[in-house]
Order: sequence, then structure tokens, then C-alpha cells
Amino acid sequence: MRVVLVSGGVISGVGKASSAGLLLKTKGLRVTAIKIDPYLNIDAGSKQELLTLDQAVSHADFDSSSFGSSGVRIFSQRSCNHSSTADWDDFERHGECFVLADGGECDLDLGNYERYLGIHLNRDNNITTGKIYQAVISRERKGTYLGRTVQVVPHITDMIQEWITRVAKVPVDDSGAEPDVCIIELGGTIGDIESAPFVEALVQLRHKLTKDPNSSFFNIHVSFVPLIHGEEKTKPTQHAIKQMRSAGLIPDLIACRCDIPLENSTIRKIASSCQVDNEQVIGVHDMETIYQVPLLLHEQGLLQRLQTGLDLDKLTLAPAMTAKGDSLWELWKKTIIIPPECPPVHIALVGKYTSLMDSYTSVVKALEHAAMRCRRKLVLIPVDSEHLESTTQQKDPAKYHKAWHAVCEAHGVIIPGGFGQRGTEGMIACAKWARETKRPFLGICLGMQVATIEVSRSLCGRPHATSEEWHDDHQNKDNWAVVFMPESSKEQLGGTMRLGTRPSYFQEGTEWSKLRALYNGAEVIHERHRHRYEVNPEQIDELEKAGLHFVAKDETGRRMEAFEIKDHPFYVGLQAHPEFLSKVTESSPCFLGLVAASAGVLEPIIAEVKAHGSTER
Repeated sequence: MRVVLVSGGVISGVGKASSAGLLLKTKGLRVTAIKIDPYLNIDAGSKQELLTLDQAVSHADFDSSSFGSSGVRIFSQRSCNHSSTADWDDFERHGECFVLADGGECDLDLGNYERYLGIHLNRDNNITTGKIYQAVISRERKGTYLGRTVQVVPHITDMIQEWITRVAKVPVDDSGAEPDVCIIELGGTIGDIESAPFVEALVQLRHKLTKDPNSSFFNIHVSFVPLIHGEEKTKPTQHAIKQMRSAGLIPDLIACRCDIPLENSTIRKIASSCQVDNEQVIGVHDMETIYQVPLLLHEQGLLQRLQTGLDLDKLTLAPAMTAKGDSLWELWKKTIIIPPECPPVHIALVGKYTSLMDSYTSVVKALEHAAMRCRRKLVLIPVDSEHLESTTQQKDPAKYHKAWHAVCEAHGVIIPGGFGQRGTEGMIACAKWARETKRPFLGICLGMQVATIEVSRSLCGRPHATSEEWHDDHQNKDNWAVVFMPESSKEQLGGTMRLGTRPSYFQEGTEWSKLRALYNGAEVIHERHRHRYEVNPEQIDELEKAGLHFVAKDETGRRMEAFEIKDHPFYVGLQAHPEFLSKVTESSPCFLGLVAASAGVLEPIIAEVKAHGSTER
């Protein structure tokens, strides 16, 4: 095994595991990744990650048993105990829930690994405290430990090492070969109480691997160097490294997150105080885009440090792998650098969580990838869907007109996933406007559903069309344009949605479809799903007669996977979440279609896809 551990100090959320992995891939190595999240949840599927307490209790339509089209749990106003706010101290923004190919619901960092490294991970690549304890307790219940006392050391720490060793060997790319290097990112910061068992396990793992001449362990510790009154302060990093060493971990490289390039004197001071060489301290300052961070790390010699620390010279790589790595690096540099003369493309993101944009991380990344592929500068315009509703017009006309002005000025519109009824009337109004004004439009999951409801209301003679999610009274059943999926569960919370990679089949007679052309005329495509509701199959005929063509369906032909309007520049909806498969160097086809249509370059982009067979630049 060759392991690169990326740990954090001072503050969390400054890791650079993806960039380190990319640099290793450019040398022709096969790289996998593991994210350790020290929380007790089994996965991120049932976590409340989108709303603060104040927002949660401010909407009367929240219900504790409600799960939206994206399956994110919401809490009822009446369930909140206002007299005990301490219970809600960790009711915080955590970011989106990323979905893996096998349906694993995990931390969004695994999405970064897949986007940067072009790999496909599974649920075991995300380790949580809950998973580890569940596995150990399961063994204890089965009598595996023969009645002995089960303890954190050695049973929990052994399970962590066993898990890492097993997952690090699982192939993650099309080659089917075992990875050469495993990147492990330890969430949080060294010294956190909940991280202690993981730190101890990693200390033991390092000891084992460094004794094996065919294995190696390299620890990158990411710290933060604040700039206060123009002076770079090193004391937080000094304390972080001291705490790290006391825990048993040894920094092989200190990556200092900073606003501006580190001064040489700061680097020397950190190196001297932390007992490392000057070459073991690098600065990771703010760049124009995050995609340029690998270039910055490459310039500072990170790859050379990794080659030495991991004994990579002992590996014999096939010439084809080396050439593949070189090609990846050239493609990366060619993709991420957008010349200043490139024009902007304005995309309005109409959603209900726009004040918490981490909820749309993968959507934003997919739009960025598409913009880079079209050689355009992305100007993203977040629009709160509630502000587009007539109730806002009555309460706050300025906010209402500002929101609609933003939508009207954009070149294209996207409505992403979501849950609950709040803000959906604004989404429906926006979908109608985009359809009638021929503005490029993409609806994802809930976005597809609200667009379907809009057509049902406007063109199918169902003015009260709605979703079963919002009005589950069976007396309104005839108005359900969107229904609950029969195989889902309203009682079991975790892992019961339609999750993971599913096939969608383009239907006969869809050769005209722009969406299908962007998938290079494929007959079947595979995208990742996360939803509990779907378009009502009983109303498909009338929707298609109104012009909403369901160009792709599931293997049964009864579940609608994608729609498109024929006489429109680009009006597409997908029940899946294609943002989860978008890569930096290979844009998601439907996101590429939206951005290309918005930029007026859809036809040449389709021609390039047809010529090259993919959306890769």
C-alpha cells in the first residue's frame, strides 16, 4: 500500500486531497480516495444539511415525515423545542449529499474526488464513526470476539485499519486494476474528540506500512495562516503541528492555506518551529479558480515530494499509463484556462436554497465544467424561487421585480432538485416563462417535476395540477401530475429512495432530440438518481399531446426519465441528477447543452460531440 493522508489543523474545510490525487494521476498512477467523516451517522442520506434552525422553524409547510423529490429530510415547526435551543447547536449547513454509483449517500468531498480524478467510488470509500461502530457491534453480537470485552483500542482501531486496507485495493477505473496510491482525507481537525479513534488507527497504520519495504505512508497536514493587519501569523500552525505530533502523527509536508502567497520568512519560520525542512512547507493561496490549485501545487514541487516520500521510483509503469498521465495533464491545463477575451454566459439558478449555495455544489461545478468546455466565463445568478411568486409581489414588490429581472436578463435557466412545497410556485412560473419565451431551460429532478406540472396546468386543462408530495389527499388524486414511487417508503428514512446509477432508454423516433445528440446518439445512458417522486405515468399521453415529449424512459417503459420540447432551442428535464457524473475534463451532456444553447453555440458543440464521441474537450 501507498497511502497519502491529508489531515487538517486550525480550521476544517481547507483540504487539498483532490489536487494531490490529480498530480499523482498525471504520472500515470492509479489513484483511489477515502474520506473519513467522524460523525455518528451511517451516511449523509438522512442528515439535515440545508437549513439553519431559524429557517427551519420559519416555514409552516415543513413536516417531520416529509421527504421531497430529492429525498432530503425536513423538520416540522412543531417538532422544534424552542426552550432548548442547545439541542440545535449543530443544526448547521453541511453541504449537499453526494450520491455514488452504488447508491451510497455521502459527503460532498467524494464528489470532488470523482470530478478531479475521473474515478467511480462506492459507499465504502466514505467511512463514518457510525459505520465503524455498527460493524464492530455486529461482530460482537455474532460472537466473533468470543465474549471478550470490546474496546475502542484495539477493536475500533483495528476495524478502521481493516476497512482502509480493504477499500484501498478496490479498482475505481475502467482498467479493473488495483490502485497504486490511496488518498485518505481525515475530516475535521486533529484534536477533535470524535476524531481520536481514527487518529490512533492511522498512527498504527503508518507504523505498519513504514516497516514494509513495499509500502509507504505520506502525511500532508493542511493548516491555515491568517493575515492580520498585513502580517502572516504562524502561531496557529505551530500549535496545530504540536498537537498533531502529540497524537502520534508526523507531518511529511505542511500545506499552508492563505489568502496571498506566503513570504519566504513565513515559510522559514514555520519550518523552523515545526521541525521540518523549508521544502516541506508550501503555500496554497487563493487562485482565480479552484481548478488552478493543482498548477500551483505542481509549481511548488508537491509532486516531487510525493514521488520521494512514496518511493514511486520503485513502481514500474507501462508506457501507455505514463502517456495517459501526460495527456491528462495537458488536457487539464488546456481546459481550465479561459482566455480573458472569452465572453460571459449568464445562467440563472432558480432554487429554494440559494442562500446556502453549498446545497447546489455539484450543480454549480457541472455548470462550470460546461462553461469551460464552451470557452465561456460562467456568471451564475442565484434566484430564490420564493421571490418569483405572487405572494412576494404583494409583500415585497422590490424583491419580486429584482428576482424576475435577474431571470429575464439571464441567457439560460436551471431549476435543480429540492424538497417540499415552499418556493415551487415560483419555479412553476419560471418554467412557464422559459417555455413561452424560448429561453434555454434545464430541469433537474424537482425541476423536471415542476415543469411537468406547469405543462399540465397550462396546456392539458388541469389548472389545479400538483404533486402528491405537496397534496397527498386522495380526493385530489386526479390532479397529481407527480406521484409517490410505489417501491419507496415513507416510514424507513435512510436508503429507501431510488438511489444510484440507473439506465435510461431513448425511445424510438427521438432522433431529432438535442439531448440524445449530446449523448452522441446513444440508445441507453446511465445517470445517478435520488428521488421518491416521479411523473404520473397515467398522464403521459396527454402531456405528450401537449408537446412535452418523454424522450427517455426506464427499462419498464413506465417511468419517465427525461423530457424535451421539440420546437424549442433547448427545453430539457431529467429525473436523474446528471451533475453527479460531470467531470472537469468531460462535461455532463445535459449541462453542456444548457450552457451551449445559452451561449448560442449548441450546434457546433453537438457537431464536436458527434465527431469525437464524447463531451471531452
